[in-house]
Amino acid sequence: MKLYEFQGGRIFSEYGIPVPNSRLILPGDNLDSFSPPLVLKSQVLAGGRGKAGGIKAWDGSVDLKNIVLELFHLKINNEPVKAILASENIKINREMYISLTFNRSKSTPVIIAGVSGGVDIENTAQKEADKIFFSEFNSLLGISDFQIRQLSKHLKIENYLDFKNIILAMYHIFKDYDASLVEINPLAMTSEELIAIDSKIDLDEQAAFRHPNLYQQLKEETMPIIGDELQMKTEGDTITFVPLSGNIGLVSDGAGTGLLAMDLLSRYGGTVASFCELGGITSPEVVHKALKQVHQDPNVKSILVVLIGGFNRMDEMAEGIVRFYQETKDNDRTPIYIRMCGTKEEEGKKLMLDAQIPIDNSLHEAVKKAIKKATEN
Repeated sequence: MKLYEFQGGRIFSEYGIPVPNSRLILPGDNLDSFSPPLVLKSQVLAGGRGKAGGIKAWDGSVDLKNIVLELFHLKINNEPVKAILASENIKINREMYISLTFNRSKSTPVIIAGVSGGVDIENTAQKEADKIFFSEFNSLLGISDFQIRQLSKHLKIENYLDFKNIILAMYHIFKDYDASLVEINPLAMTSEELIAIDSKIDLDEQAAFRHPNLYQQLKEETMPIIGDELQMKTEGDTITFVPLSGNIGLVSDGAGTGLLAMDLLSRYGGTVASFCELGGITSPEVVHKALKQVHQDPNVKSILVVLIGGFNRMDEMAEGIVRFYQETKDNDRTPIYIRMCGTKEEEGKKLMLDAQIPIDNSLHEAVKKAIKKATEN
């Protein structure tokens, strides 16, 4: 799950990493209280926003409303701009790049540092390899003082203690949030301090079950940006809904079943848009509600339903699926792939077949079909 810059900046600040003062602007917000100079940054998850004109400086010589309106009319890599971060304009002496991520070929965490910031790090690594430095570290032991001193020497940073505090804070974010990437690009050196001008955090969705409250909070605060009207968990509801950032909606009748399906989706190259667990002994009404909740996410291209009936009866689960299927218009129906087994399995499958809803006997086949549909152009 990729976080927006304003979310990453807030987490950076909570961990003691200096960031510019900033405020979020949404469509229709009153702009009278803003004063120059500011940097207006489009909040999108796509890369290349600077080259696409998604970042503007405002010095007060023109009406702020005109710049904001121009940004809100942009699409960056087909992603519309629905929020803008207005940040103080920092006087920068020098820019650098720093990130914590994984060397995927070795499954080892690594620090990547670059002597130039605000650049495409992949291109720099290919064309000017001598300007990029890599330092692998042990995820349990953490980052050593020697490694930080070595990196500060490469980057020619004089204020070692400030740099050390930033690196260690990034490491704690990396560990505490189960992140796959924590990046500052650029890390700016001013006359007074080191400051994170931009922030990028990617969370590992395989660890979402360890942070259900965090994922729900992140989803709720981005609703005004992504236009998401998903109904979250209400009092007395047994559904656990964890929003993610993929394109396959996953519904399961238990946490273990759901995690197994998530592992298979990941193994075969799929990405999960939401993890929806029905919770305990459930009913047709709960199944119906869960499917509606998953279906409302505009990013969902296919739905995978995985049911293993122990206490739950598959004929009752099928009733909820059939109701959802029949209520959804053909031209608005997200393809659904189902694997069910257990109590009243044959009765459940008959209800599905009578409603002309396809069903798979193999979980692997259902997973592969859901991925294939979700990745079709």
